[in-house]
Amino acid sequence: MQTNFTAEQLKDSHVAESEKILRKCVHCGFCTATCPTFTLLGDELDSPRGRIYLIKDMLENDRPADEKIVKHIDRCLSCLACMTTCPSGVHYMHLVDHARAHIEKTYRRPASDRLLRSVLAFVLPYPKRFRLALIGAFFARPFAGALKALGGPLAKIGAMLELAPASSPGRGEHEGPGVFAAETTAGKGRVALLGGCAQPVLNPGINDATIRLLSRAGYEIVLPEGEVCCGALVHHMGKEEAALENARRNVDVWMREVDAGGLDAILITASGCGTTIKDYAHMLREDPAYALKAARVSALAKDVTEFLTGVDLGTPAAKPDLTIAYHSACSMQHGQKITRQPKDLLTGAGFRVKDVPEGHLCCGSAGTYNILQPEIARRLRDRKVANIEKTRPDVIATGNIGCMTQIGLGTDIPILHTVELLDWAYGGRQPESLSSVLLSSEAAE
Repeated sequence: MQTNFTAEQLKDSHVAESEKILRKCVHCGFCTATCPTFTLLGDELDSPRGRIYLIKDMLENDRPADEKIVKHIDRCLSCLACMTTCPSGVHYMHLVDHARAHIEKTYRRPASDRLLRSVLAFVLPYPKRFRLALIGAFFARPFAGALKALGGPLAKIGAMLELAPASSPGRGEHEGPGVFAAETTAGKGRVALLGGCAQPVLNPGINDATIRLLSRAGYEIVLPEGEVCCGALVHHMGKEEAALENARRNVDVWMREVDAGGLDAILITASGCGTTIKDYAHMLREDPAYALKAARVSALAKDVTEFLTGVDLGTPAAKPDLTIAYHSACSMQHGQKITRQPKDLLTGAGFRVKDVPEGHLCCGSAGTYNILQPEIARRLRDRKVANIEKTRPDVIATGNIGCMTQIGLGTDIPILHTVELLDWAYGGRQPESLSSVLLSSEAAE
């Protein structure tokens, strides 16, 4: 793609980076075939290619974002399916991140939108605040349908309430900060585990299962003191400085553990967080105090299934013959290019694993997308659930809490994190949500 940025504009490193990305685009349109919003809406401006044109025009002319640009950029899920498809290596993720930061700085949103985004940024990245918010959401949840029916800003509040769990999941057994020793004396290594912000509130069993599984395999697990949200939520809202501050704080926390006792890996059980943490090296590349440290952290960051592929988990216990529909989260398959490892692990544990038709398409969760764009998110969820149910699974497995919450609203099939199934298969406890499935399996026998 031909660009016409001035030499003065290119002195801005962010503009220079975006200009390099834009120049790689050859207008081929392959990205339109895998873009969820283009698939649903059929509008070229709701495809990666269309958004690239909008971003180019905005940045090249050095002008503030307008309502049209904001509408179509906001509709982007950042699922990154376009990056998997693109034959030219266009790094759309960094381009749309720059566009969102530019929008945040130059566009004044309607008051209701500003308020909702501020509330999300104030609550979701902080577990204590999130737990308190869920108490209020529990009592307001019966009004979710009515609010959604009213449309406009109230529909977004209704969508947010609908996502709240019907009951409190309680506290986890292994809440940090803390160090959890290996069960075997012949320790195999030491890893840090990202505690997370929304995940331990919505489903603390995920980190519990991870710690049990790794401990039995001979690893010491550290949940470091001082860790904060990875920054993904505010980063995708265009709140660049807040995201960078979170990244710096986490880099300091993890480098302290590296210096204190060494780390074999920084493990992440929410793939959306993993994509962001692996990008810390890019996000902090211009910070002289953090660039090298951030690069080390990004190199150590691994999705839990990525790490477990190289771990001897032992021999799986005999389990019922269950069919697992594996939903590959966008941040896993497109953001981190992790595709085979989770399925191989589940197959090795004795489960029968099936791919989901149209598996490249997003479920509509995408961080806060299912709150900010509830109608598109609902359509994507329904499409995803229909494709999952075609495989006639006993259980759905995935590696991202957002997908679990989103898909769970559309089906009665139990949905579990991959690591919860692996923990059970290799000697851990049975996930509670499997009880009905196992009773049905026993009755069929």
